[in-house]
Amino acid sequence: MSDEIQTLASTVIYENKWMRLKEDKIRRSSGSEGIYGVVEKPDFVVILPVDNGYIHLVEQYRYPIKKRCWELPQGAWEDNPDADHALLAAGELKEETGLVANKMQYLGDQYLAYGFCNQKYHIYFASELTFTQISLDPEEEGLITQKFSLDTFESMIISGEIQDASTVNAYGIAKLKGVL
Repeated sequence: MSDEIQTLASTVIYENKWMRLKEDKIRRSSGSEGIYGVVEKPDFVVILPVDNGYIHLVEQYRYPIKKRCWELPQGAWEDNPDADHALLAAGELKEETGLVANKMQYLGDQYLAYGFCNQKYHIYFASELTFTQISLDPEEEGLITQKFSLDTFESMIISGEIQDASTVNAYGIAKLKGVL
């Protein structure tokens, strides 16, 4: 099977340790040519830490939208983009919430926004939780964690207080798979 769109040339427009932005010159199957902007980012994990009817969320300031937001713990290891996502999930959960899960169940993966970005995220359900110690990265300055009842969490989604697509999607996957 051949690609429907052929890459004729690719130029890196911008790059840092978190992402790369490329502009590709392309040819469609019809023969017409154009450009395509592509954001390349390492895969990340989203963790649903749930114990005794409560879900643990994090709140942090999200600079692109200039406000603080509640969401599930999530993240990537930019210095080790090929890390085992199970280890990444356990590491991010502990780092952001101080929680260690005795049980971690893999629920699957999803693409964040495949219309312009190659980034995928892996979804984990974490249970049988024990609190240890939070150890935030410098980029996570100001991050706080709090637990909410599942009913309150769902109300936060319905009211629009939670607007993070990966958080809502991960919760929906967990519900549909019968984990919650």
